[in-house]
Amino acid sequence: MSRDYTIGALWIGGSLSYLEQLCLKSFVDAGQHIRLYTYHTVEKVPEGVEIADANEILPSENFLTHERTGSPALHSDLFRYHMLTRHDDVIWADTDAYCVKPFTTENGHFYAWESNRKVNGGVLGLPPDSETLRELLEFTRDEFPIPGWLTEEEKAPLRAAHEGGKPVHASEQPWGVWGPDAVTYFLRKTGEIRFALKRVALYPVHYRHRGVLLSPGGQLSKFCTDETFSIHLYGRRLRARILARREDGIPPVRSIVGRLLQKHGIDPAAAPLRRPAPGEVLDDNDDSAAGEGADE
Repeated sequence: MSRDYTIGALWIGGSLSYLEQLCLKSFVDAGQHIRLYTYHTVEKVPEGVEIADANEILPSENFLTHERTGSPALHSDLFRYHMLTRHDDVIWADTDAYCVKPFTTENGHFYAWESNRKVNGGVLGLPPDSETLRELLEFTRDEFPIPGWLTEEEKAPLRAAHEGGKPVHASEQPWGVWGPDAVTYFLRKTGEIRFALKRVALYPVHYRHRGVLLSPGGQLSKFCTDETFSIHLYGRRLRARILARREDGIPPVRSIVGRLLQKHGIDPAAAPLRRPAPGEVLDDNDDSAAGEGADE
């Protein structure tokens, strides 16, 4: 039988913008309990969202970020795996996952294909006895991995660096090494890939179609069905697109995002998008399979 689940999310410093407020509030309004883990005080959290100390799951020491982008996705990946180990009634959700209807599962597995080749971990439920979860925890214990899914040609320079005493750290490896690449690989290895939901369940708007979220008159009905639980908003890219096109940083009122803000009573002017400093990557836990370019 399906059971009730709490949603677990992570925010690393700074105030929430209207995009994160929208996604968190969508769970509250859908009637699902959501817990936001933080390392510091976070402002502008919607009413109804539980706040919890992230240190209880994963201490902030040795905080890992992606070298090229500065993204905290590596730490976020590690955090979600440890969270799932600690709690058998929690499903992870990135702070750019908009809830359409409550998340539930009969077997503890809750994830979906984002493309024809990869499963995304932006929404992730794995039971504590999952072989995939065990493999992910074991894999991420080594900060200098040689991923099993690479070809022998791709592994060669990593092995050479390791043998030469200068192993390549996970933060210097391609995007998603601890995220969707690892999730997909170990789901396939354990056979738990059979539980993956169709793309329409969690990623109905494909990366290449993300512009529709800001197009006046855009309709979610063209993408979503009765099988849809949530919509991935590609937060970092959506934020950049809004800031590039709108001086005020507010999406068009008639766009999908604009209408959702109105539906959930979120005032974008009261929690505006912050323009990042040069070289800064604002946190939205966005570790999608399309993070470095979408595949079919």
